[in-house]
Formats: sequence, structure tokens, C-alpha cells
Amino acid sequence: MKKLVVIILFILLFLPTKQLNSWGFHAHKLINRYAVFTMPEELIGFFKKHINHLSEHSVDADKRRYVVKEEAPRHYIDIDVYGENPFEVMPRKWNDAVEKFTEDTLISYGIVPWHIQTIYNRLVKSFSDKDIDYILKNASDLGHYVADAHVPLHTSLNYDGQLTGQKGIHAFWESRLPELFSDNYDFLVGTADYRYSVLDVAWETIEQSHGALDSVLDFDKQLSQTYEQDKQYSYEKRGQKTIKVKSESFSAAYHQMLNGMVERRLRKSVKTIGDLWYSAWVDAGQPILEGMLESEHPYVEELIIDHKISKEDARGHQH
Repeated sequence: MKKLVVIILFILLFLPTKQLNSWGFHAHKLINRYAVFTMPEELIGFFKKHINHLSEHSVDADKRRYVVKEEAPRHYIDIDVYGENPFEVMPRKWNDAVEKFTEDTLISYGIVPWHIQTIYNRLVKSFSDKDIDYILKNASDLGHYVADAHVPLHTSLNYDGQLTGQKGIHAFWESRLPELFSDNYDFLVGTADYRYSVLDVAWETIEQSHGALDSVLDFDKQLSQTYEQDKQYSYEKRGQKTIKVKSESFSAAYHQMLNGMVERRLRKSVKTIGDLWYSAWVDAGQPILEGMLESEHPYVEELIIDHKISKEDARGHQH
């Protein structure tokens, strides 16, 4: 089997894990893995065959943030910069949004709903072409962007609590909590359904995520003000480093206040990804995938690190 080869010349040697994460590598891999089990009978064989690839490459999009200058805005949308009723103000279609706000403005504050549509269309073409390499690449990437859209903090200019004195909440909510509690989550969400409009799905997801934002921030602030200060943090060994993290007891208290929110957003991510993988296959004419041959020449994506890309430029490391 010919593999899609992705050459990334810096990755984990140069970047701290926290700076790469959105949902955290752990959660992204779980999400794509369980999305495979939503596939109907016609697709389950193909997707299960490639389940490890889809899981491992679910984080490629995050790794590109420090390599591809245009990558970061594809992971979020700061919808709150568009006023008190942003979902009434913002056109859903890209061309209409560009006409109203300009392309530069949209890119400045994130384009995840439109990028989900872009990757979806690429996946449809990959299915139509019966190109295994690009099916796997685009399915993995689509899973990543869809999962990011399910994170409340990916919908706000206050993406890391930096505007409310809660810096670090991003990694806490989407990485620390799943790492501690996801073993008890139920990721089996049923069989994928056909979705008629990927753009509507993307925008509905953003609106639901943004609707949960106040709780994410308010509960953390409330708990931080009442919980004993010396018990809010602990230190853990990660590889060769000792890092400061939210303590397990504080995390458990916050997780309880959220009342299942993290699990619900993870489960919704799994179901939505499965729906869109299946819908892309249907829109491609339902090609028969079993027994497909791989192309003779592996696709190579050579990503050269751009030293001009600063952490601020790649702020998607927290989005």
C-alpha cells in the first residue's frame, strides 16, 4: 500500500505540545477514530482499514500552523467581533461575507466555517477520483477543522481568556479535561446521516459552540474565586519537563460544573465528522471503494518551516 507521505521538517522537536494543540492531540485522535464507527455498511470496511491513518493524521492541520502562514485562521472564527448579534449580521456564504466585510477582515478573525466547506469539496473530488491518498488526507483534515469548530473558545476573540484574566483556559478546557476524563465518555453516537448543506452544518456548529462560551468562562472564574488558591495547580512530568497544570481536584470540580459539556461537544464532533464523510461520498456518486488500487506515485507534501511565522502570527496554537 502506497502511503501519503507528509514531510514536516520541524514538528515535535521544535514546538511544545501545548502550542500545537487544539482539542489536544489526544482528543483529535479519539474524535477521528470514533467517527469511523459511524460509517454505514458501504463505507465501514474502507474506513476501518485506514482507521489508524485517520487517527494519527487528525493532527496534521495543527502541525501546519507554524509552517504555512495562511493556516492559523482556518481553525477558528472570532465571531464576537462582528457585534452583539453576529449570526444575524454575518452572511453565511463566502462571497457575500467578503462583499460585506472584506477578505482581509475575514481572514484576520478566522475562516473555519468556510474552510470546512473547502475541505469538504476536496473530499468529494477525492472520492470521485477514487484517490486513496487524497481521500485519507482530506478526510483527516476535515475531521480536524470540524472538531475545532465544536470548541467554544474557537469562536471568540477572547480565545484563551486573555481578555478576562483567565489566560490558559483554552488548553485547560480542550486538552486537560479530555485527558483526565475522556476514558469515561461514550463516543458511540450511532450511524452517520446525510447532510444537505455542509455550510449550514458548519455555521450551526459555530453558533452552538459560541452559545456555550459564557459557561466556559463564567464557571472557571467562579471556581477560581472560591477554590483554595494553593490547590488549583499541580506539577506533572511530561517527557523531560515538569510543567504546571490545573490540579486534578480543581479540574474535576470545573468538569462537574460544566455538567457534561466537554463530552457533549466531543460526541457532537464525532457525529458531525461521520455525517460529512458519508455525505461527501454520497455527493461523489457513491463510488465503490473496496478493492481500490493505490496510485503509483506517492503524494509528497513538503512543508518547510517559515522562521518569519511568530507565535502571535500562528495564534491558532491556542485557537
